[in-house]
Amino acid sequence: MPQRVSVLSGDPRLAQLIEFGRQFHARGWVPATGGNFSLRLQPDRIAITRSGVHKGELQPRDFLQVGLNGRLYAGDGKPSYETELHLMLYRRDGRIGCVLHTHSVANTVLSRRRPTIDLRGYEVMKVFPDVDDPERPLQLPVFANDQSMPQLAVRIDAGLRERDPGAFLLAGHGLYAWGADPGRARDRVEALELMLECELWTEGPVP
Repeated sequence: MPQRVSVLSGDPRLAQLIEFGRQFHARGWVPATGGNFSLRLQPDRIAITRSGVHKGELQPRDFLQVGLNGRLYAGDGKPSYETELHLMLYRRDGRIGCVLHTHSVANTVLSRRRPTIDLRGYEVMKVFPDVDDPERPLQLPVFANDQSMPQLAVRIDAGLRERDPGAFLLAGHGLYAWGADPGRARDRVEALELMLECELWTEGPVP
């Protein structure tokens, strides 16, 4: 049985995730116990929020250390139900250092309405490394949700081979965005949440 061991261990990047949880909750992006955050600690290990914890009230003990093979190495509790999606992203791209998942009203509603989301004309699109012209569309894939995380991870992995913009949406569920470090992942989340909210306002109220 893993012992209660803080994986924070003086790593300031994990302290950033705690602060992101407070900021995101204040903005309504991680209601109740929704969302999950992770960080690459070593090439083959990550820290990830444990299941059922409120992201606006994160503490060091709320992070577990998990190997890319799925093994729990340190911490007390159960890793997020969606850990397999995080592991898939870290395994497929060694440059990913942080993955953030949010459940805002805008990303939830739009992911139910559109099979893919094309964003265009927003200056904040430039936080994505391959976007130098805001008039060139940024296409976010939307994947149907599935309660089988292994199956869902395989399907998303295949879809991202065709188009990997640095983020995706699960229909009716939320946004996943990542970056080389927590700051870049946060910037992508903030940029996308702004654009998705603008798109939702443009479409009008939910019927």
